[in-house]
Amino acid sequence: MSGETGDIGAGPEGLLQALLDSPAPGPRLSEIGQVAEVADGIAIVTGLERALSDELLRFENGVQGIVLDLEPGRLGVVLLGPSERVAVGTGVARTHKVVSARVGPALLGRVVDALGNPQDGKGAIKVEAMRPVEAEAPEILDRKAITRPLATGIKTVDAAVPIGLGQRQLVIGDRQTGKTSLAVDAILNQKSTDVTCIYCAIGQRGDAVAKVIGAITDGGMLGRTVIMSAGDEEAAGLAYIAPYAALSMAEYFAAQGRDVLVVLDDLTHHARSYRELSLLLRRPPGREAFPGDIFYIHARLLERAGQFSEAVGGGSITVLPVVETQAENLSAYIPTNLISITDGQIYLSPRLVRKNQFPAVDLGVSVSRVGGKAQSRAFRSVAGNLRVTLSQFEELEDFARFGTRLDDATRARLTRGAAVRASLRQAERDPMAAVEQLAVLIAAMDGQLDGLSEAETFAVMAAIRTAATRDLGEMADRIAQNEPLDDAARARMAALGQQARKTLGEQHGANP
Repeated sequence: MSGETGDIGAGPEGLLQALLDSPAPGPRLSEIGQVAEVADGIAIVTGLERALSDELLRFENGVQGIVLDLEPGRLGVVLLGPSERVAVGTGVARTHKVVSARVGPALLGRVVDALGNPQDGKGAIKVEAMRPVEAEAPEILDRKAITRPLATGIKTVDAAVPIGLGQRQLVIGDRQTGKTSLAVDAILNQKSTDVTCIYCAIGQRGDAVAKVIGAITDGGMLGRTVIMSAGDEEAAGLAYIAPYAALSMAEYFAAQGRDVLVVLDDLTHHARSYRELSLLLRRPPGREAFPGDIFYIHARLLERAGQFSEAVGGGSITVLPVVETQAENLSAYIPTNLISITDGQIYLSPRLVRKNQFPAVDLGVSVSRVGGKAQSRAFRSVAGNLRVTLSQFEELEDFARFGTRLDDATRARLTRGAAVRASLRQAERDPMAAVEQLAVLIAAMDGQLDGLSEAETFAVMAAIRTAATRDLGEMADRIAQNEPLDDAARARMAALGQQARKTLGEQHGANP
């Protein structure tokens, strides 16, 4: 009887009638293309007429790709996974999204790839948010002047080539001159600050990245550092987007008012990866076979750094891009591009490496176009004399090689210059506090290191550092508050050098 009364829920017939009476869902349109060609790191896709530039595509086997070339009837796609998994005829679908990376505090202390996926075997990362890897640089009205220093703990840099929070300072030099070491030491020196760090390895070998991870871990900075690795064994597309993803992660922290230090190691490999992809996509090559927009890809990346106003969070992003030269050729294409984009460069010279001068910073070529305004007043009073003394010494040193007879005054200047240069030597993974740096530099400028051997110089500098840490605590606080170095403070620092030199002389007297 229930069926005769129209109770449609009583059986299968009623359920079928309910489905027939319900409104039909609207049609879902989806564009599906297919792979026409595959090469190492790229794919040519057809059938996606409405795809947009920089859109993220998904292949049917799970590999993702970015649309880089738009041509009639075909798309040039950069693969973000192994090209071996993509074959001709593979289906491709649009995602209507741009490529994004994981961001958030959960990334701190982790090793991730260019998309924020974990690579350290410590489990999944809880996603705080996703940010597009490409973003417009902040406008001029959203920026502020760079007025706060970024202490690196390296005497040569902090005194003569200072870096300010929000600056883009290029680290440039030949292979094996200590570029990565200098950048890692700058990260380690942030242990006493609240700066968040991001180390982005682009095209580096796995063992080189492992050494950096070990150094950051031993220095106690892993918990405040994100390590991103796009190794040379991975897809070239990941190396291409890695620095942009690192800046997106930095922008997340900067929007919360934090100061962020980003190391991009290095942009030479980044440029080569982009060149490789461009040539495979049949883009016309230009100078040194690089595509015509190679300057633009680095300009739009580095313009995202800066000191930002409170309207956009009030944080800062400081970038240390690393670039490799060949045979000290600073006029090569990529180095000149980056020199013109950044706010100064720290040049590491192989000539100084051969003299066992580490860090091998050549002050004649290195320059900071912004950081001098952010340099602490205590360092400013010492830095000018340091540059002048070293430049005069190097000129005299070259002249003295001809065997010319020198007068006593010239010999004294050579001795003083050699002592000042020796005072700038610093071991790896040994960042120094500001008060220690100033005490050592003042001792060298005052002649307390004149005529000493290398071992004696290091012994005196170690004694000065120990005494400065022990006796000049209140002076360190005043330096941190950007107070000037008055005559009394300078005299106290000079006394430490005099005492250390006196102690060395007494030890030699007791042990002839």
